[in-house]
Amino acid sequence: DQIGKHHKWVFVHTKEGIRPDGSKTPIVRKMRVDDQRAWNAACRRAGIEDFRFHNLRHTWASWLIQSGVPLSVLQEMGGWESIEMVRRYAHLAPNHLTEHAKQIDSIFSDDVPNMSHMENKEGIKEA
Repeated sequence: DQIGKHHKWVFVHTKEGIRPDGSKTPIVRKMRVDDQRAWNAACRRAGIEDFRFHNLRHTWASWLIQSGVPLSVLQEMGGWESIEMVRRYAHLAPNHLTEHAKQIDSIFSDDVPNMSHMENKEGIKEA
């Protein structure tokens, strides 16, 4: 139902609102995560307890990071003002480090074993 409502944001309001000063908001606008009324009402109707809108947003961001979406792209998609906020999700995507870490292998010739991939005498892989 939200698809195509806005060119940039996934979650938007679709009815105009009234601000505390009496002025009206745009009909389609970014959904504020600190306005929980609509979310809480929807959760109540669905029988869902103890679940915040932020939980959904966090899951969405986590899945995108894990699938390889760059932090800068996630920042734009999620509407975060600072990259520092988005960096909280960076720990979920350590795979971007793998290719850089593999560069050490190119420093050594094929004759030098990579000890990080070898097992000790007891057959336990050492880190």
